[in-house]
Amino acid sequence: MRPDVPTDPAAPALPKGRPAADVLAELRASRAADAPTRGGRTFAYVYDAGVPGLDDLAAEAYRVHATVNGLDPTVFPSALRLENDLVGAVNTVLGRPGAQGTLTSGGTESILLAVKTARDHARAERGVTDPQLVLPATAHPAFHKAAHYLGLETVTVPVDPETFRPAAADVAAALTDRTVLVVASAPSYAHGVLDPVADIAAAAAARGVLCHVDACIGGWFLPFLRRTGRAVEPFDLTVPGVTSLSVDLHKYGYADKGASVVLYRDAELRRHQYFAYARWPGYPVVNPTAQGTRPAGLAAQAWAVLQHLGEDGYTALARQVAAAADHLLPALRALPGVRVLGEPTGSLVAFTVTGPDGTPDLARVLHVADEMRERDWYLQPQLSHGPLPPNLHLTLTPATADRVPPLLADLTDALTSARTAPGTAPDPQLLALAATLDPDTLTPDDIAAVLAFAGLGGAQPPPTRMAPVLTLLDALPARLKERLMTEYVSALFRV
Repeated sequence: MRPDVPTDPAAPALPKGRPAADVLAELRASRAADAPTRGGRTFAYVYDAGVPGLDDLAAEAYRVHATVNGLDPTVFPSALRLENDLVGAVNTVLGRPGAQGTLTSGGTESILLAVKTARDHARAERGVTDPQLVLPATAHPAFHKAAHYLGLETVTVPVDPETFRPAAADVAAALTDRTVLVVASAPSYAHGVLDPVADIAAAAAARGVLCHVDACIGGWFLPFLRRTGRAVEPFDLTVPGVTSLSVDLHKYGYADKGASVVLYRDAELRRHQYFAYARWPGYPVVNPTAQGTRPAGLAAQAWAVLQHLGEDGYTALARQVAAAADHLLPALRALPGVRVLGEPTGSLVAFTVTGPDGTPDLARVLHVADEMRERDWYLQPQLSHGPLPPNLHLTLTPATADRVPPLLADLTDALTSARTAPGTAPDPQLLALAATLDPDTLTPDDIAAVLAFAGLGGAQPPPTRMAPVLTLLDALPARLKERLMTEYVSALFRV
């Protein structure tokens, strides 16, 4: 410790050294408060294949390559072999002859690289210096994040409030000479609905614009669903006009976090993704991704899982997910006051809860989420967005297949309880005040006061029932909502 620097009393003391068994015991104990990642009761964030031994295989594969750095494949050729095998497998399923790709740390990095590639390609080939990114309202926020980081203007196209799909004509109308990339989702995360990829890609191609398909969540599920005999609209690089695609192997590839692939139509396009620098006295730098150091352990565990499951294994797992959806969807549609949103592709389901007048009821949606959490289920609440209703999102995995009957039983009880739960309408005076606030000029004291009113202030733990908090967030202007969420999450990371 430096004696000339005062110690922060909130900062933890450096450890003196502890036995390995004690360290591991504390890690295991800290997991007790987490939502379960196995067992099929958490319907967001986790992808459980339910295959015995798969977790142990991934962990051991990671251990074999834990000390290998993929930064320099000439020093660690094993890392190069793993990546080539993984990208090659993705190209076999989703690509076309001549396609080239890169292994990344997750969907967000894959999307970031695709946007960077499109920006630099348009700059080099078309002279675009003020780039725009055209995307549906249901596109993942990672595209907006990429645009924020990389200096692109986003142009958002609305989606139909019944089908939750954008119209290709609306996408075409949004294109300008500044457009460098158009986005389609396969499927969109929020509602699990497949965009009209072929029509959107055709509209982009007609203007000479690149088209990226966000298949992060569906790319390693939909092809194997098609192999079971189900009809699936084409969405991959074989579709004319599609120039890049992202797919996460840590979703329906069932690898551990994080492993994703971004795939391009050819090496010329992928070249715009790379960063190289030789104007310094150190080693020549070439980075395919946003990372420098690249942990080869993540590639190894993804490779091992893919090798173990193989084509037949993924097909069998897709069949299990489809069977869960076949059971769940008609049962949801039969429940009074429940409306399934759009036509889900099979692995993602979103439904809203309606009031006596048949319109979506935010309070009931959020109360159902709380009631299900008390019954040890996690259904992801999603707030309203313009004409798109608040809803509950479910991610189906093979592990959820035999959980559908108890889920439906508890959901029926939760719906009954939610109909008699107290109202959650936010204070009108607070909303009137919020309408006058400028999110960019709020002081820390202003933010603390609003968070405290919402029950999220100070060091107190989050409330056990989130309906009142989320109802308030739903009513706030978007920019204020973003500022509050930023400050709240920032406060969680204490140092």
